[in-house]
Amino acid sequence: MLLPYLNQEQVEAGCDEAGRGCLAGAVYAAAVILPHDFKNEQLNDSKQLTERQRYALREVIEREAVAWAVGVVTPQEIDTINILRASFLAMHRAVEQLTTRPEHLLIDGNRFDGYPGIPHTTVVKGDGKYLSIAAASILAKTYRDDYMNRLHEEYPYYDWNHNKGYPTRKHRAAIAEHGTTPYHRLTFNLLGDGQLKLEF
Repeated sequence: MLLPYLNQEQVEAGCDEAGRGCLAGAVYAAAVILPHDFKNEQLNDSKQLTERQRYALREVIEREAVAWAVGVVTPQEIDTINILRASFLAMHRAVEQLTTRPEHLLIDGNRFDGYPGIPHTTVVKGDGKYLSIAAASILAKTYRDDYMNRLHEEYPYYDWNHNKGYPTRKHRAAIAEHGTTPYHRLTFNLLGDGQLKLEF
């Protein structure tokens, strides 16, 4: 059973991202503030759910959340600042769009660049521990999937409607045959040949 909050007395926003390990596409993040009495037995880490369950829960989250927002960082920005910092920036962009200002942030993972004026707590595998982070993981995942499905229509060779930009064999074979697109992260090891340019 996921926990409803870390600090009962505060307005908490859960934050999570999707698409960090992809070779193509933007990284997405979401921030979600749920009501203190929110309950949903289906809500879990997005990776533990089917696609149908994720989209059904997205409707519930958007309808019942106190506030929610999605932040995006482009492939070009990722290549400029690196994927870790881009993930944090996407979370910042989500938080700054919230219509209710949170008093505390619950961040999935073990690192975060603090958001100005709002304390935070990092939680390893937090999307399987806290409802608000699980909700954020679902929004980030589904909105990014929608985006990759749109890109697939523009560039069908890369199988993005199935792999969502992750480094599958088919995706890498298409890069080798057709080259890169404006959506590929050029600092990533696109062909899997060990020539990884990205440094943390």
